[in-house]
Amino acid sequence: MRTTLTLDDDVAVLLEKARRAKGQSFKQIVNEALRAGLVQMGAPGRRRHSFKTRHADLGRGLIGSLDDVSEALAAGEGETFQ
Repeated sequence: MRTTLTLDDDVAVLLEKARRAKGQSFKQIVNEALRAGLVQMGAPGRRRHSFKTRHADLGRGLIGSLDDVSEALAAGEGETFQ
């Protein structure tokens, strides 16, 4: 099948490097890269390990409520909030 394909600059550079390194034609390199990429895309994703963080009780907050951002900023900057 013949087709026109527009490549991003970074992809074109990588394909050209692979072509020179392997001494193959551009067509062969593009087909090889597409096959490998499509196989990888169809494969199930790697299972990720769960990550858990430990909690720490820091006690009561120094500011009444952090829901009011302007109040929290005023308290942090030492201003009297009204």
